[in-house]
Amino acid sequence: MSRAFLFLGLLFIPPAFAEPDVQKVLQRDFHARGQATMDRVVQDSLQRLCTESADKPPPDVAKALEADQMKTISFPAGDLMGDWQRGEKIAQGGRGLTWSDRPGAPGDGSCYNCHQLAPAELSYGTIGPSLRGFGKLRGNGPEMQRYVYGKIYNAKAYNACSQMPRLGYSGTLTEEQIKDLVGLLLDPASPVNQ
Repeated sequence: MSRAFLFLGLLFIPPAFAEPDVQKVLQRDFHARGQATMDRVVQDSLQRLCTESADKPPPDVAKALEADQMKTISFPAGDLMGDWQRGEKIAQGGRGLTWSDRPGAPGDGSCYNCHQLAPAELSYGTIGPSLRGFGKLRGNGPEMQRYVYGKIYNAKAYNACSQMPRLGYSGTLTEEQIKDLVGLLLDPASPVNQ
């Protein structure tokens, strides 16, 4: 019984107290291999602030950080909605940026790990919200295309402590891949909107 209480107690250690130990373990146990280098275990200042505030920085600080992150989004000119069929492959694929992948090879979005995308999916993650019917509910006009593109490019521009990866900002996905994901979410013909 005492082990259960110890485990439960560890769950409630504030991140600011646990973080130095976690960093030591990561530095000790993670080893650079291929393109997976040690910089992956180092938090940038925004990530560190979110960790230290348990994802709840003061509202004025969060607003300033979001405005700063918004400046990192590179919106391409023209239509932002690409091919939903390519977008579906990107969303359902989980390759990219591992030590065994060829550096510079296109990655995938792994969207299925966190979101439900279509009614036919049998297995999906629940960390993020369900995206079923996303375009059907919100429309697919230029402003919505811009919002979805920006959110995929750098989710922290919309929520400073978002758990969603900054897929464009990090270089994980290309401009064209992000457009294809916009198509997947917004195109009326996409399985997301059926």
